[in-house]
Amino acid sequence: MHTIADLLIRIKNAYLVSHETVVAPFSKMRLQVATVLKEQGYLSTIERKKKKTAKSEHEYLELTLSYTDGLPAMTNMRMISRPSRHMYVGVSDLKPVRSGNGVAVISTSQGIMSSKEARAKKIGGEILFEIW
Repeated sequence: MHTIADLLIRIKNAYLVSHETVVAPFSKMRLQVATVLKEQGYLSTIERKKKKTAKSEHEYLELTLSYTDGLPAMTNMRMISRPSRHMYVGVSDLKPVRSGNGVAVISTSQGIMSSKEARAKKIGGEILFEIW
């Protein structure tokens, strides 16, 4: 869970200072979360890159942020599940975030997806965070 919080904080901080791109260490979980954020319009592109050093090779994600008329696509976010407290919801408990202006990201048995997609597939899971 710390990897997700780290990714979101990197994205939020980049939006606050109007950066175009964000770099984050690669992990499969981060890639899935970034893919959901891209589908929801918070990111415009996701690139998986490799950096070679003398001793090793590191993979990282380069994320391009989305802006609309100079305004960031993301206003804020809130972590729901934490390493010390996991929050699980059923499909009937998935409510719209910020009156439909935001989205929750859920970890389900079928992978990480948005709350809208989870409602459509009628599955619940661990609610990771909300973003608006």
